[in-house]
Amino acid sequence: MDERPAAESTRQNAHGNSKRRRVRKRDIACGIILAFACIGVITVIVLIFAGIRHLTGGAETAKSTDHVLIEERPFIDVELLTPNEYSRPQLALDKVNGIVIHYTANPGTTAFQNRSYFEGLKDTGETHASSHFIIGLDGEIVQCIPTSEQAYASNNRNADTISIECCIGDSTGEFNGNTYDSCVQLTAWLCTRFDLDPDTDVIRHYDITGKDCPKYYVDHEDAWDAFKKDVASYIKAHGTKVSEEEYQQYVESQAVGGSSQE
Repeated sequence: MDERPAAESTRQNAHGNSKRRRVRKRDIACGIILAFACIGVITVIVLIFAGIRHLTGGAETAKSTDHVLIEERPFIDVELLTPNEYSRPQLALDKVNGIVIHYTANPGTTAFQNRSYFEGLKDTGETHASSHFIIGLDGEIVQCIPTSEQAYASNNRNADTISIECCIGDSTGEFNGNTYDSCVQLTAWLCTRFDLDPDTDVIRHYDITGKDCPKYYVDHEDAWDAFKKDVASYIKAHGTKVSEEEYQQYVESQAVGGSSQE
């Protein structure tokens, strides 16, 4: 019997088995590599999300605990209006989300003259109008409404903003140096008092209703941008970082019984 065909068959079987073993090893190696690759991708994704969560959490913590205060308040002449439905309705202002800058639109008038106009509305009833603060041509600051109450100044933002009226010397509506400096100082102090951002939370009456107020700072956007930068610079120069506990203690010390003083 010729044994060559059997030997050839044995060699072919051995060759086939060897090839299958190589394929199997290759498949196993590819599977291991793919598994490690998947683990690597999953690890990277987990680290990325962990990093984002850490950064987000850190930002929230900084916002809630990192406060800046200007402890020395500007001199304010507190001359509160008599409670009445036309200019001091005594509606609660529970949350302050912004500061609105206005101009009086009557050149040459003083802070007290404008305050007297608001006070007189209780008798005339001709309109609803008032402001928390009025800044005069000499830089004097007169307060008409406590910051715990609403003023009739900023339309649909009366309920969550503090208003500042500024006296003007002429029809351009530009604040003179004294008025401007006091407005920067008062706005900066209020920003730290209520934890507001000068860039986003200090607005014009114009930004609420489109009214041409404060006129000069509507007509000159660059001047308005400069004003907000001056407020931010004042905070940076005069502000002090405090803890959450210190900030809350300060807020409490300025509230309730002190509401007539701001």
